[in-house]
Amino acid sequence: MRSRVKTGIAILLTAIMLFPVYWMINVSFTKDTDMRHDPPYLFPIHGTLEGYRAVIDQQMPYLGTSLLVGLGTVALTLALSAPAGYSLAKLRPRGGGALSFVLLMAQMIPGIIMAMGFYAIYLKLGVLNSAAGLVLADSTIAVPFGVLIFTAFMSGIPSELLNAAKIDGAGTWRTFRSVVLPVSRNAIVTVSLFAFLWAWSDFVFATTLDGGGARQPITLGIYHYIGNNNQQWNAIMATAVIASIPATLLLILAQRYVAAGVTAGAVKD
Repeated sequence: MRSRVKTGIAILLTAIMLFPVYWMINVSFTKDTDMRHDPPYLFPIHGTLEGYRAVIDQQMPYLGTSLLVGLGTVALTLALSAPAGYSLAKLRPRGGGALSFVLLMAQMIPGIIMAMGFYAIYLKLGVLNSAAGLVLADSTIAVPFGVLIFTAFMSGIPSELLNAAKIDGAGTWRTFRSVVLPVSRNAIVTVSLFAFLWAWSDFVFATTLDGGGARQPITLGIYHYIGNNNQQWNAIMATAVIASIPATLLLILAQRYVAAGVTAGAVKD
């Protein structure tokens, strides 16, 4: 009986937390004329796809830019954090402990402070309002997290496996590429997922470093759309629904890998 009560409470709390998501979907199918109906419709009685047509016509370039920035952030984050994590976990370079502490402290710096610093640098380099600038900025948040995850995961790789590769004549880079990376799948998926989600949902860097660019991410697309069309809430909510789909699918597909990757290194055999 106690278990059933706990399950019922959990379902109720989950429904409360997910209700805004449901309401977002409901409004995205609601006609403008039904938007202020009292009481509001709990279901889109007279459903419409006008909002989604507006998304296809007006928001697709923003979605394409977000996808480009997200994938670029993932690639740069993996290229930097995986070798760094392997080095800290297995090669034990001098000053590795201090570097790990610096990476941990880097995650505590507010994003707006980093955005101001990037703005001054980008202004001198002439890379403001560019997708490449957003990729680099978003990677500064993802790389420290990625290094910590890879370090924790790769610390659990048996040293005998690496020694066997060395006996077979593999150097440090070959061992990392052919042995360490294949067994680090969970960590790779975890870091890739979080890097993509950070880049996909970023607003601070986007509005500071790409506020006037020709190619802007979906967060700015929604922001501008609210400002210019504050009466077309079905189109605004439809944009939010479509923008949420990639992140939702990635979380569903990668959840078991993320659970294994995040907890790696927490328990020693």
